[in-house]
Amino acid sequence: MHRVLVPVDTNEDRAITQARYITSLPDAAESVEAYLLFIFTDESEDLPKDFKQFKSASRIGSVRRAKEHLEDNGVDVTVLEGSGDVEEGDILTRADEYDVDAIVLGGRKRSPVGKAVFGSVTQSVILNTDRPVVVTGGSGD
Repeated sequence: MHRVLVPVDTNEDRAITQARYITSLPDAAESVEAYLLFIFTDESEDLPKDFKQFKSASRIGSVRRAKEHLEDNGVDVTVLEGSGDVEEGDILTRADEYDVDAIVLGGRKRSPVGKAVFGSVTQSVILNTDRPVVVTGGSGD
């Protein structure tokens, strides 16, 4: 079984793009196990207020949509959640905890200057892991 960690934020388009990448892998339905990770942070300002009281990654639209796409294509999915340090803390800790074979991050469109440097989370994950990291394309922020 090929295990992949898929950290998603609240952007549904990016989460679907990440899920589509996974389902495009050879024999994904038979050989891939996906771990969707949503991390609640103090900066999760774009979430409705009721989410702050009853935090559950399964209630986040991007998590639900990615999970549905993966399941519809026969990929085993586990939803994980965390809180706090997005960059190294939860992503790399979960990658180690679940002994994943790869990490699939969602990319963002950047300005010409922004294209010269990855986002801080992406850059931190790439620089601080020995696991393969895939950065999928994304639409908007």
